[in-house]
Amino acid sequence: MASEEPRTIDIGQFRPPPGGGPKIIGIALAVIVGLFLVLTTFFTIEPEEVGVVLRFGKYIRTAEPGLNFKMPSPIEQVLKVPVQRQLKEEFGFRTREPGVRTVYSPSDFQNESLMLTGDLNVAVVEWIAQYRVSDPMKFLFRVRNVQQTFRDMTEAVMRAVIGDRSVDEVLTIGRQQIENEVKIKLQELCEKYETGITVDQVVLQDVTPPDPVKPSFNEVNQAEQEKERAINEARSEYNRIIPRARGEAQQMIAQANGYAIDRTNSAKGEVVLFDEVLAAYRRAPEVTRRRMYLETMAVVFANVDQKILLDKELQGILPLLPINKGGDQ
Repeated sequence: MASEEPRTIDIGQFRPPPGGGPKIIGIALAVIVGLFLVLTTFFTIEPEEVGVVLRFGKYIRTAEPGLNFKMPSPIEQVLKVPVQRQLKEEFGFRTREPGVRTVYSPSDFQNESLMLTGDLNVAVVEWIAQYRVSDPMKFLFRVRNVQQTFRDMTEAVMRAVIGDRSVDEVLTIGRQQIENEVKIKLQELCEKYETGITVDQVVLQDVTPPDPVKPSFNEVNQAEQEKERAINEARSEYNRIIPRARGEAQQMIAQANGYAIDRTNSAKGEVVLFDEVLAAYRRAPEVTRRRMYLETMAVVFANVDQKILLDKELQGILPLLPINKGGDQ
């Protein structure tokens, strides 16, 4: 097979035409500048945001959601502020991945959550502060590093409120009151320092005693629960026995009153009857005595099984009484 001879190429035929290099560079620069102007002139604001337009660092206007126009950078720049979005700050914990099964950061944040209560006990308090930006100008320019300032204010207010309450209030019945009080005081601070923030709510996530004292605290809670159970049982027994005893006492009093009224009325009736008999007796003593005698005998004879009637004028004859019982003569 015959070897190929090397080919000779004249590079002169690939040289650009005279004067073409600067023209191409100028076109490229023009394209770059045009793209830069287009990209820095038009901007979009999302529905939950507003844009604060600055010209050489001075506030000019506020851009509403949608497509907007401004002078190219660095003459004007836009700072986007989420005024419709609810923001939050977490204290004592951090959320790594929110979702159905939230994943939290394993780091230790006890420097935020460890607090001293009013009765000189220690509690671990984890909470969330939810807020919105109500004034973009104040939020951006009144306070330097407004997010950290807000965190510092929230932590200071929470520590002050926790320090005014006992550990039992913090762990049990006082949670709602603490949340409301922290929200009010935090909003007052935000308005005082002109942060442009509106506090929506403060939520206590978890309030527990420190890990070293949890066993002792659980024993105290168990004792308190047993105490409450014993008190409730005693009150239940009290409510079962005392009302019944009071009812029985009222019943006995009512019966006694009824008996007294009955005896009084009976006595009054007997007095009236006696007065009537006495008046009748005084009018006709003999008739009255005979009537009383007959009435008495009628009552007596009604209770006698066997009756024997003898003539009072019968003399010298021994009456023979019948042996059998039950016969009347």
